[in-house]
Amino acid sequence: MIFVAIIVILVTIILFLSALAVAQIKMAGMNVKDFWSFVKANDTLNKLYAFSVKYEKLTPQQQVLFLKEADIVFDAFGKVPDALWEEEYQKYMEILNKYKDIKITRWESQ
Repeated sequence: MIFVAIIVILVTIILFLSALAVAQIKMAGMNVKDFWSFVKANDTLNKLYAFSVKYEKLTPQQQVLFLKEADIVFDAFGKVPDALWEEEYQKYMEILNKYKDIKITRWESQ
């Protein structure tokens, strides 16, 4: 009986914390879906940053993949307040510069 009571209390606490997190996201002026896409894009940003630092010259296939992933990151970061990603600003700018370089290189080659 005590075990069931503990489980009910824990489930109640988890539901309360989840509702509180959703309320805070909404009070910040975001949708939960946008916030979740930002969280996933933040991970992608770290991977793209490591990739852009490691490789100076990309093959055309790698360029296309990089551009697609960067578009997703830029879209997700654009939907959340800037204060939320101030810490990632330097990485974001590095990715943006690499994105611009690839776009210019592809434009010149066509």
